[in-house]
Amino acid sequence: MSTANPSPLWQPDRQQIADAQITRFQAWAAEQHGAPAEGGYEALHRWSVTELETFWKAVTEWFDVRFTHPYARVLGSRAMPGAEWFPEATLNYAQHALRTADDPTRADTPAILHVDETHEPRPVTWAELRRQVGSLAAELRALGVRPGDRVSGYLPNIPEAAAALLATAAVGAVWTSCAPDFGARSVLDRFQQVEPVVLFTVDGYRYGGKEHDRRDTVQELRDELPSLRAVVHIPLLGTKAPEGALEWSDLTSADVTPVYEEVPFDHPLWVLYSSGTTGLPKAIVQSQGGILVEHLKQIGLHCDLGPDDRFFWYTSTGWMMWNFLVGGLLTGTTIVTYDGSPGYPETGAQWAIAELTGATFFGTSAAYVMACRKADVHPARDHDLSRVKCVATTGSPLPPDGFRWLHDEVRDDLWIASVSGGTDVCSCFAGAVPTLPVHIGELQAPALGTDLQAWDPSGTPLTDEVGELVVTNPMPSMPIRFWNDPDGSRYHDSYFDTYPGAWRHGDWITLTTRGSVVIHGRSDSTLNRQGVRMGSADIYEAVERLPEIRESLVIGLEQPDGGYWMPLFVHLAPGAALDDALRSRIKQVIREQLSPRHVPDEVIEAPGVPHTLTGKRIEVPVKRLLQGTPLEKAVNPGSIDNLELLKFYEEIARKRA
Repeated sequence: MSTANPSPLWQPDRQQIADAQITRFQAWAAEQHGAPAEGGYEALHRWSVTELETFWKAVTEWFDVRFTHPYARVLGSRAMPGAEWFPEATLNYAQHALRTADDPTRADTPAILHVDETHEPRPVTWAELRRQVGSLAAELRALGVRPGDRVSGYLPNIPEAAAALLATAAVGAVWTSCAPDFGARSVLDRFQQVEPVVLFTVDGYRYGGKEHDRRDTVQELRDELPSLRAVVHIPLLGTKAPEGALEWSDLTSADVTPVYEEVPFDHPLWVLYSSGTTGLPKAIVQSQGGILVEHLKQIGLHCDLGPDDRFFWYTSTGWMMWNFLVGGLLTGTTIVTYDGSPGYPETGAQWAIAELTGATFFGTSAAYVMACRKADVHPARDHDLSRVKCVATTGSPLPPDGFRWLHDEVRDDLWIASVSGGTDVCSCFAGAVPTLPVHIGELQAPALGTDLQAWDPSGTPLTDEVGELVVTNPMPSMPIRFWNDPDGSRYHDSYFDTYPGAWRHGDWITLTTRGSVVIHGRSDSTLNRQGVRMGSADIYEAVERLPEIRESLVIGLEQPDGGYWMPLFVHLAPGAALDDALRSRIKQVIREQLSPRHVPDEVIEAPGVPHTLTGKRIEVPVKRLLQGTPLEKAVNPGSIDNLELLKFYEEIARKRA
């Protein structure tokens, strides 16, 4: 990585820097808490990681976090894992998310602006959202839902999903959700772990101009989740509630002020799921207080969002970006929820949504930007995007051509924020900073309070060289635990096994001498398609049910042009042949049982699947081979059961190159 100083693609002018909330925060923190008044973002960041407790205390004061019982200190223990944030404090996430509704001048402005494929916006005011949450929270309590109980949603990105999450948090229960394009098996692999007592569900959803009926899947979920006490039906396709289910409209009709349960700072807010690379997806538990302060910092300071903004991120309820989007309510921002295909009725549809809703902050995936570039979309020519101050991308690194395309086709003074974080912290490790320049192919800087480093295998920090993404101090939104992990061993092994006491995330990064960050993709075998992560184990389980398949190996490869190649290698049973019919069946199984996004690009017959000596398929070494790494550097030969097999994959890499 060059240490030269290339000219930036964009830099904020003096007025933009002066107006940014992060600038005002720094001046105030300098006065109140001894933060550096000079030196800009770099000095503020250094202070935020060296004076971690003072920084987070300052965040809670700046955003007026309302503790219903005061905290004893900011950090009881700094251990990772096991940091104790704000011990003795109590609060409620939903109360903070609905604070704007208490302001009579804002109560009738939109909290949520919802759009579907008809492109007709439907506003939900702050007052209406608070009323719905109040009614729903009272009904949940009447159903016997108590603090710590789990409430689940099998829902698209609709306002009802946000209301259900907030009502769950108001009661002190624990939210968890999956998108309705997930098949029953994928959903059950997640929900069965946490045993929800209530299921919010739709009868179906619309995507790409078609209706997708999910009533059979919902019935399967009801049959396979014995913990359910109630099912709440949202008739998106207009059908009646199935027998024994409650109607959404009946539960949200009362005019009730929400009652907010006072819960400890580290009380669970929701369960998110990892991709399940090895076995079942990890059920990641994050806290009410941890998410509250992390999202206030990230959305208020880094995304620079406030009451005058409209925050749109294309996402589904099965991705952490949905939870992050709902967090926009914490800063009094109007959030834009969109339910439908990103590219319907044509590829540029998301830009039409941005224009229609007056979005000021527009979030999407790097894959969508590159698809628009390929399809010769011209956002600024065809739409009024004058209100968009930032386009942010995540899901995978935004390639250099993506930066150039946004600069040329949206606006030449556009703030482009490529951001990177993870479901594991439901936030960003690095990305948007409104006061810093943007360089092509780079994330602007590590986030405040996040001591982000690139380490070599021995734990030595690197600059201008590729290393493992490591975080060396605790963040409030790090998981409080995994579900069903009583001794914490699975949590420890997931992040703290490689470098004891430091969080290893599983990404290759470079930290430049300028303080910016370059992400090179996963250092593990997670499949990341259009920002939706899935583990290979899910694919194997589905594919290997077919009698013709003896074993399989799936690899996801980030391409230099921003594309993503996902081949599935199959080792056939004796007598089977990989013809078009079998290829179709393989793809159909994955599409129907898992997700249409994770259908492989190619199905390739292989002479066998290589394993470690303990019988684990070796995905990462094969991924490295396919990326062009020489065999002797891609794998430790002493750890492989059949080294000859790797020559087949090496040959495929050579042909592709």
